[in-house]
Amino acid sequence: MSTQNFGEKVATPYAEALIAKAQKVECLDQYKIDLSSILSVLLKSKDLQIFLVNPLNSNINKKSVLKKLFDGQINSFIMNFLLVLVDRRRISFLKSIIEKYLEITYLLESVTIVELYSVVDFSEDQQNDLINKIKLATKSNEIKLISKKDPSLIGGFIIKIGSKVIDASLVGKLNKISSYLNSK
Repeated sequence: MSTQNFGEKVATPYAEALIAKAQKVECLDQYKIDLSSILSVLLKSKDLQIFLVNPLNSNINKKSVLKKLFDGQINSFIMNFLLVLVDRRRISFLKSIIEKYLEITYLLESVTIVELYSVVDFSEDQQNDLINKIKLATKSNEIKLISKKDPSLIGGFIIKIGSKVIDASLVGKLNKISSYLNSK
């Protein structure tokens, strides 16, 4: 079992529980905003990710850091949720839990999630053009574009929409040429 699969299996029940609570108290959008800001901080700070995952750091220290970063900035329920994750030694899955929560809420809101992998960041105009073309192709009203840098692509980009993949990367083209030449 891959670690990504395991992380997703751990993340799903937590994300579903968060959604159930959010729907019950009618805070789906507020939780989404809070969790998105936490995810943004996690993605920007590799040190924070390493700190939270490191088993040598005590739960008390992890809770203290989380409180200093987010207390008063996010909903108290979400803050308590973070502390429970620390207590249950599941804080290392925080990124996966948040991503799963966002994925499920986007499904509930009928938002199409598009992952864009590229070597360089797309400009805002390029992103808007891409979103408009994807809207036409998928007949979706709303698109959530998640951009990720991947220097291994050498050039070009890869777009993932659900289970569909559009590979317009240089690495993808080189792999096709390689497999063609190897088959001859």
